Amino acid sequence: MDVGTRLKMVRESCGISQRELAKRAGVTNASISLIEQNRVSPSISSLKKVLDGIPMSMVDFFTSDQPPAEPVHVFRAAEQPDVGGGGIQMRLIGAGTDNRQIGLLREVYAPGADTGKEMYKHDGQECGVVIQGTIELTIDTQVHILEAGDGYYFPSTQPHRFRNIGKTEALVISANNPPTL
Repeated sequence: MDVGTRLKMVRESCGISQRELAKRAGVTNASISLIEQNRVSPSISSLKKVLDGIPMSMVDFFTSDQPPAEPVHVFRAAEQPDVGGGGIQMRLIGAGTDNRQIGLLREVYAPGADTGKEMYKHDGQECGVVIQGTIELTIDTQVHILEAGDGYYFPSTQPHRFRNIGKTEALVISANNPPTL
């Protein structure tokens, strides 16, 4: 394999200049240029250092014809899967993200909708804020009425339930860790 030509193809397909790659990898611009011109053959450790600036693994560099996939950081409304039901939309932010550590939801409750007669409980913690509407939050035996701007934070191991007691749609932004979805 022509390492120099391959490096140039990968770098350009990622939209990274030689100067930017050199900066990311902690090497000189001349080093990148010489490698791409096949005027020097980098050691394994030098090549790994350069590939870390892309980022790309050595295995992918030598086996894949495709440039590394850009990590997804933005999730448009239409790309957020609905994991809810029963009058509740629960739009999951970050679905498909590797090693996701937070479950972040945009929840829309129709008037009268609730999470069910059975209370939930699971590992972790959860928190959220009501953006619009009125939500009744029951944690164990305590009932709380939350209006726009009110927030909550509790251990998810406590039995809990959410219900829209208003006449209009309610919107809640919530997070849990570890993610349950």
